[in-house]
Amino acid sequence: MAETGAEPMIRAVDVVKSFTVRGREGRRRARTSLRAVDGVSFTVAPGEFVGYLGPNGAGKSTTIKMLTGILTASSGTLRVCGLDPSRRRTALARRIGVVFGQRTTLWWDLPLRDSLALVRRLYRVDAAAHRERLAELTALLELEPFLHTPVRQLSLGQRMRGDLAAALLHDPELLVLDEPTIGLDVVSKTTVRDFLERTNAERGTTILLTTHDLGDIERLCRRVLIIDRGRLAYDGGLDELRRTVDADRTLVVELAEPAPPIALGGIAAERVEGARQWLRVPRGENAAALVAALAQRHEVRDISLREAGIEDVLAGLYRGDHAYWCSGRPVAP
Repeated sequence: MAETGAEPMIRAVDVVKSFTVRGREGRRRARTSLRAVDGVSFTVAPGEFVGYLGPNGAGKSTTIKMLTGILTASSGTLRVCGLDPSRRRTALARRIGVVFGQRTTLWWDLPLRDSLALVRRLYRVDAAAHRERLAELTALLELEPFLHTPVRQLSLGQRMRGDLAAALLHDPELLVLDEPTIGLDVVSKTTVRDFLERTNAERGTTILLTTHDLGDIERLCRRVLIIDRGRLAYDGGLDELRRTVDADRTLVVELAEPAPPIALGGIAAERVEGARQWLRVPRGENAAALVAALAQRHEVRDISLREAGIEDVLAGLYRGDHAYWCSGRPVAP
């Protein structure tokens, strides 16, 4: 849990990252400036597990690269573990762990155990502490069956568990994860999610997670930050997000026998499978009145109202001309 009054693990104030894009205007060469991150401000307290979301091209990866010192902010203030990431990159690396789901930090031709031994040397971890931490991570991540297997022969799920072990061997204060479950099967995802949940709860490790797998967010994160077109669009909890965005609900009706698609006023079935039909109910619609009208016209065996999933909520936030939202309040774009 976040420690009240503690120095933020991450502090971003009006952070901007601009890139120069070269092109042509007719026969002339031209340069334009593109703001990938545009005035983003937020804090992450020690012990928080925060999801960082946004559509492709929104600025998520650029933010992560600035937080880890790979990129330098064009303007604004950025502190991670109390350090300027771009100026104190080496010192910061000893205090954070980073996992990029599509890239590995392991040595391709070495057995996993040897890769982890090299990681120990890089971070100058004491031999006794390394043995203890490696034994703990081996048990939690179930690494024992493939510790002696070359990394290139590992499955994607095994390699991801190896990358998590490498990122946590030096017991960092902050773990930054970029798509850690991408491409994993259900069993591997469950293993990784259980491990991350336990790491945050038992060791108090602060975790910042970017992902397109919204199952990760719903299972793990108590707070989400949403970036859209380079700006922070939302900062708060998932339940608050559902209330903020007018995402439609779904009424699932099972009739006594198959029937043509139901149509009630402006609401019509969007999907029909035998006797079961799905109707999308706008947020402002009285669901009780709709159910009563259905019961009068049809013989109903079962009926259920499903609240919008996080996928529906985010889709509603991203699409169309919407106001920018931050902590439930609209702010000028």
